[in-house]
Amino acid sequence: MNRSVPKTQYPQKGNALWVSVKKTYERFLKIRGHPSEIAQGFALGIFVGMTPFMGLHTIVAVAVAALFKWNKISAAISVWITNAVTAPIIYSITYLVGARIMGIKKAFQLKEINNLSAIHDLILKAPEIVWAMIVGGIVIGLPLAVIGYYVAFSITNKYREDIKAKLSRSKEILAQKRQLRKAITADERSHEIKADNPTARNPAPTDPEKPFAAPDP
Repeated sequence: MNRSVPKTQYPQKGNALWVSVKKTYERFLKIRGHPSEIAQGFALGIFVGMTPFMGLHTIVAVAVAALFKWNKISAAISVWITNAVTAPIIYSITYLVGARIMGIKKAFQLKEINNLSAIHDLILKAPEIVWAMIVGGIVIGLPLAVIGYYVAFSITNKYREDIKAKLSRSKEILAQKRQLRKAITADERSHEIKADNPTARNPAPTDPEKPFAAPDP
């Protein structure tokens, strides 16, 4: 009997990347600390991520965040804006911006590396390329860091306010339930008292015209 074996579905790269981004975002929201400190660390990480010293980004960002008493975790998270996927794009932009500012007439391009002579020229131009990337990283990193600060502050502050609002609503609901339980308990007690005391439930009628009879001596 032939049975069709179900095909194992492996997560695609796009889905895996989205899951990773989502988990990072959720972790970012749960960082402890004041929203301003978290936003400062986030902005710092973005700025450091624009520098060409990939591999040292996390160390530098965490050290500077600890020095200024900013949030180290948010700095370590945001520094990964420069990763294996985004690095070619970011570094190309920072280099071109830095080369334009420094007045480098002929900017370096990867397609020019086609022989040993080109590699030799690249090594000789390495300091110039690095400085161009540093300058471009500073120029691009500063406005991105400012934008990142306000975005991070807005997101974390709104998340905290939503949590406070939910807790407040939960407390109000619990208070209403307690009041309802007290009212039900009081009503049940009153019914029990009436059931145990018939005279309290059905008091004897009194004749207002009949004088009060004094008890026999």
